[in-house]
Amino acid sequence: MKTLPIVLASFMLLAACGGGSRKPSTILPEGTVVQPGDILLRRGNGMVSRVVIMADNGGTYSHVGIAVDSAGHTMVVHAVPGEPDFKGDVDRVKMETPEKFYRYINACAGCVMRTADCKTAKRAADVAMAIYRRGTLFDHDYDDSDSSKMYCCELVEHSFMKAGLRLINVPRHNFSLPGKTFNNIRLPSDFVTSKALRQVTSF
Repeated sequence: MKTLPIVLASFMLLAACGGGSRKPSTILPEGTVVQPGDILLRRGNGMVSRVVIMADNGGTYSHVGIAVDSAGHTMVVHAVPGEPDFKGDVDRVKMETPEKFYRYINACAGCVMRTADCKTAKRAADVAMAIYRRGTLFDHDYDDSDSSKMYCCELVEHSFMKAGLRLINVPRHNFSLPGKTFNNIRLPSDFVTSKALRQVTSF
């Protein structure tokens, strides 16, 4: 019986030290600097992500968000379906940390892009923050003509347009799925190929 406290103490020590070998919760590399107005892209693991990749002619990424400043903390605003924060949560524009945006459960690859005009980027971030604060729902119809609801690419492009910068100058996309046709929409590759943006990092 005297050995029991020793065994317990050893177990607790091993458990405490074992934390370093656990898989990190995020794919975002430690030390990555994200600024307000940066565009964050990720490739997801789920079925919706695979559909987006297919529709985007094999593009690298399936989702996009924009970095904002929230009371001195860098956050990501993005419009996303199927990621409820609580039971009964609706699909909506969300705000979360870059680490959570890139958590392993939601992402297997990522990229951060930036415009050279930091003042315009800040204005775009402010627009995105206002969209988040008004409780904007996710746009399952992918209709860019109605900004009362938004999908991810629409949110980012709209924020920069309102800030005075046209990020994308390529035609919109049309594609069909069983029972649904999508017309005149933006896809993540439009941001990757934008001449108004440069890649900060990819991982």
